[in-house]
Amino acid sequence: MENIKELLPTGSVVRLVDGEKYLMIVGVMQTMAGIRKKECDYLGVLYPEGYLGDEFLYGFNHVDVEEIVFRGYEDQEREEFLTKLSDLYAERDQKKEKRKGRFLR
Repeated sequence: MENIKELLPTGSVVRLVDGEKYLMIVGVMQTMAGIRKKECDYLGVLYPEGYLGDEFLYGFNHVDVEEIVFRGYEDQEREEFLTKLSDLYAERDQKKEKRKGRFLR
């Protein structure tokens, strides 16, 4: 996601493009484990069922959201979290660019 501050808060309920079920966001800026680690904006569980096990965790991106049914709780603590998260990702991206530059020489 280009602007981390635009992330939906945890607890938000959304419907994805072509989705039949609602998902509730339980995590943001997640890395999905597997053969290839995949970064995604959100981690969601089925709504209203909730967490049913790791096989029912869904990673998706902001662009995949077609409808926001409910927006989760937001407060000052969340704002501080997003600021720290944004700084962390900016630092990570700078390190990636430096490493990339070393290989191009």
